[in-house]
Amino acid sequence: MAEAQRLEQDKTREQNWKRWGPYLSERQWGTVREDYSSNGDCWNYLTHDHARSKAYRWGEDGLLGYTDRECRLSFALALWNGKDPILKERLYGLTGPEGNHGEDVKEYYFYLDSTPTHSYMRGLYKYPQNEYPYEWLRTENSQRSRLQDEFELDDTGIFNNNEYFDVFVEYAKNTPDDTLILITIHNRSDKIAPLHVLPTVWNRNTWSWGSNQEGYWPKPEGSVNSQNRYLNKHKSLGNFLFAAEALENSKKTHPAVKSAEWIVTDNETNLKKLYNVENQSQHVKDGFHEYVINGRKTAVNSDRVGTKAAALHYVEVPAKSSVQIKLRLFSENSKNSEIFGSEFDRIFSERKKECKIFYDGIFPSTLTDDEKEISSQAYAGLLWSKQYYHYTIEYWLKGDPAQPTPPQERRDGRNNDWNHLFNRDVISMPDKWEYPWYAVWDLAFHCVAFSAIDIEFAKSQLGLMLREWYMHPNGALPAYEFNFGDGTFQLEINLKFTEI
Repeated sequence: MAEAQRLEQDKTREQNWKRWGPYLSERQWGTVREDYSSNGDCWNYLTHDHARSKAYRWGEDGLLGYTDRECRLSFALALWNGKDPILKERLYGLTGPEGNHGEDVKEYYFYLDSTPTHSYMRGLYKYPQNEYPYEWLRTENSQRSRLQDEFELDDTGIFNNNEYFDVFVEYAKNTPDDTLILITIHNRSDKIAPLHVLPTVWNRNTWSWGSNQEGYWPKPEGSVNSQNRYLNKHKSLGNFLFAAEALENSKKTHPAVKSAEWIVTDNETNLKKLYNVENQSQHVKDGFHEYVINGRKTAVNSDRVGTKAAALHYVEVPAKSSVQIKLRLFSENSKNSEIFGSEFDRIFSERKKECKIFYDGIFPSTLTDDEKEISSQAYAGLLWSKQYYHYTIEYWLKGDPAQPTPPQERRDGRNNDWNHLFNRDVISMPDKWEYPWYAVWDLAFHCVAFSAIDIEFAKSQLGLMLREWYMHPNGALPAYEFNFGDGTFQLEINLKFTEI
């Protein structure tokens, strides 16, 4: 089987098939890692509203996204229906204090398929065609008690009359460093519906902190080249190209695509907006929001140079119909006879078939087709929940040389006795929105399920938690980022690892 062969090649390091995957978090804002407050109030230190304007320190997030195993260069989808007050760049949900049952994502998205090497993946996001009810969801849930049901997105009537898009995102690897991306947008309503689609690539900001430690690379060089492709030059990752079919050959583009253009900015904090001080960069993280929604042309770089780029498509999707957008992210060293066309379609077709063949070989022959589909989607949920997780307690407590000194109170606060902890790995998460941090007792159970499809990954995850840069010198395993030393769970954790 082709997927089994890829797993073996990855195990023996013959081919780095797992270099890229769904390792991008669904939520980086509101996490302990990004919290530099004096009182440990992570939910309010960096909010959903801040997220579009502030460069993250310890990771990235995006909608059904894709990144390399060190989160150097990421891809994700952004959308605008012409009515929302902000771009849909990330999933929205209530914080712990806002939800009547705690934190709660208020979106509908689904992980549908994935092979263990992520040679094929498919996800779905349901995007309303009318204005998303951000404030209504927040206020209604805040007024409800714990004894009442949660007020969900569907309760608002936003999907009435089928006025929404089904947005499918699919990935297929040609080689470990050559990924094909297919976005299929279905208009489920009985009226033509406009949509701005922003397939976006960007570099994680590793240069603004003044750190010379491992993993803090200089600012990459990104620009649209003479072939009308975005070329990204990264010191560690190498040179990668991002191409869009609509910008390569407009004659082959779907007639529903009315326009397409490159827009480029920088993944830098908008200091003026957030702190009322002068920006260090003319073009900042929320430049696409300003350009698309507010029509501010100067918000993006007119020379098309920067560390964040999007192939902005404006589409008008006919009623009960669909449109496809084809993209490709690949190493400059890739040897491709053609970027799009029949070869693109052939690779996608092959990877879909290989995904099915792999799971057919795993499942008992007694399963019905429906049971196989349910089981393969369950594995998809597990595989899509891998996430790049970066957290170094020593640097987090001290702060960064090029940033304001954190409050002194933090030295005696959360996780101060885990100064040895250095996390910079792809780890299986309980959930990449509600729990975008590893919980070691959950991880033990994840590895039981992983062992049926990727035993090497399962073993590596368990081994990781026992390494000296994870495990405490007193023998405790790291529980979860809100309190790594939570003694309540230490006995349970040790029992689970012993059983496995």
